[in-house]
Amino acid sequence: MVQVYASSVIDSSADNVWSRIRDFNGLPLWHPAIADSRIENSQPADRIGCIRHFHLRDGGTIRERLLALSDYDYSCSYEILESPMGVERYVATLKLTPVTDGGRCFAEWSAEFECAPGREQELSETIGGGVFQGGFDALKRHFGGR
Repeated sequence: MVQVYASSVIDSSADNVWSRIRDFNGLPLWHPAIADSRIENSQPADRIGCIRHFHLRDGGTIRERLLALSDYDYSCSYEILESPMGVERYVATLKLTPVTDGGRCFAEWSAEFECAPGREQELSETIGGGVFQGGFDALKRHFGGR
């Protein structure tokens, strides 16, 4: 099982950042790699089990199922159902923790998955650096940070 982890500090409160990222269908609003998204079967975007179907700006298509969503813990977990990346049993969690010093938040994004032998490093870098850190960098720009 491959494990990927990225973290960052965002110069805004956990409440503010959560209001931006909570919507399971809202990736195109904050992540630069996502072109568009829809929730299948017109389900609410905060219903556990709903499936988001989105397109990457590079043309790829991904389907993910929402596994958990907690406004109390500022966290959501999801699994990839279909993806061009070549990952299996992919489960990820995005979580915010308030930083009381300065009204900031600590953001963590982690995933576990399986993949073909020899692809672990490449996928870890793509997911950790491109997907996770790319999202954090976009959030930091949006909230006026570095």
